[in-house]
Amino acid sequence: MTPHTPYITQWSGEREPEFTLIERPGRGIGYLNETLTDRDDQGVLWFRTPNRPAHGEPLFARVHPLRQRRAMRRLLCNVCANPADHTADGTLWLLRDFRDDWPGWPENVGAIEPPICVPCVRLSTRLCPALRRGAVAVRVRRAPIAGVRGALHSRGPSSEPHPTDDITVTYDDPRARWVRAINLVRQLQECTLIDPADLCRN
Repeated sequence: MTPHTPYITQWSGEREPEFTLIERPGRGIGYLNETLTDRDDQGVLWFRTPNRPAHGEPLFARVHPLRQRRAMRRLLCNVCANPADHTADGTLWLLRDFRDDWPGWPENVGAIEPPICVPCVRLSTRLCPALRRGAVAVRVRRAPIAGVRGALHSRGPSSEPHPTDDITVTYDDPRARWVRAINLVRQLQECTLIDPADLCRN
């Protein structure tokens, strides 16, 4: 097994099997041979990526849908899958630093990265190329599940719907019925920014 592979990383041996998408009148999209596990508790359809960690090579640019969803729901560390760090100031997230992109970031941001534990902050800031370009740790007091990110589909010229865009939608958005989800989204609220170096010194 490749060392230091994050829990939510997809592996090359976890290729999605072939499938057929259909339109379900009044309900959006669905699989032709759909099962109960294909949808979450809000009725949104999800990718069918097999859960076979450590099979093949890690695909660091890809996130495994089921493991990402599990880590987000249970507030597990996205690297080691242990409980994320939590104090009176909130749950710990480690994010790319986008403070220059819009005022107030990361307040009310829709995060697709699950939280993290303190030991994995040290590891991630050292090994992750994206985070080496600029990272910030955030204590989050409230992080309600807000929706999903995935492939938006529309009716095609044939009977099979086809993907048209990658979007993030709230669960109450009518387009959610036309999304095949790959990420669960939490909205970060009541955020306090921390320099990751301060955590690494403790």
